[in-house]
Amino acid sequence: MDTPNPQPGSQLGSQTEAQDDVLNTPAVTQDDAVLTRHDPFNLNGLFSPVAQSMGLELVGVEFHSGSHAVVRVFIDRELLGVTVDDCANMSRAVSALLDVEDPIPGQYTLEVSSPGFDRPLFKLSDFARFAGELARIRLHRPLMGQQPAVPGARPQRNFSGTLKGVDGRDILLAVDDETTLRLPFADIDKAHLDPDLKPL
Repeated sequence: MDTPNPQPGSQLGSQTEAQDDVLNTPAVTQDDAVLTRHDPFNLNGLFSPVAQSMGLELVGVEFHSGSHAVVRVFIDRELLGVTVDDCANMSRAVSALLDVEDPIPGQYTLEVSSPGFDRPLFKLSDFARFAGELARIRLHRPLMGQQPAVPGARPQRNFSGTLKGVDGRDILLAVDDETTLRLPFADIDKAHLDPDLKPL
């Protein structure tokens, strides 16, 4: 297997080839309600104590498999944000932990960064925290049988609108002035804020 070229602020480690069971990973853990569809090795649970010990918030973790696989780690700090040094320190700490725990076979590239303006949403609490913000949400299967349905619309996976909070395990997303959809948290593939969306 070819070794990926390291990128600035990245570390090389090990990875697995694309696995058929990644998409079958439960989307929500029972304890912390975190999306894990793109974290088949539970790296979020492994890295959280490291981030906390450094006074950082672990926003989330994504694993992208393939010949040039990537472990992407997003960190933040309330009010202050994160610096290049924060990312470098977190990268070194996580890399050392991965060397010890070795949860991922094969080659991969480790990337640590801030979440940016289009912040990814990983936790159920994120959707409540950012209520009122514009966001895009992609489900791993088409939305069917939800009420209220968009009149005349085909079942779809991609949605955009204004986050209206959380009701139980459902995300409330206003897609227009009259329609608020209930999107099951367990069905979410990926979600992120999108400040460039046109407000309703």
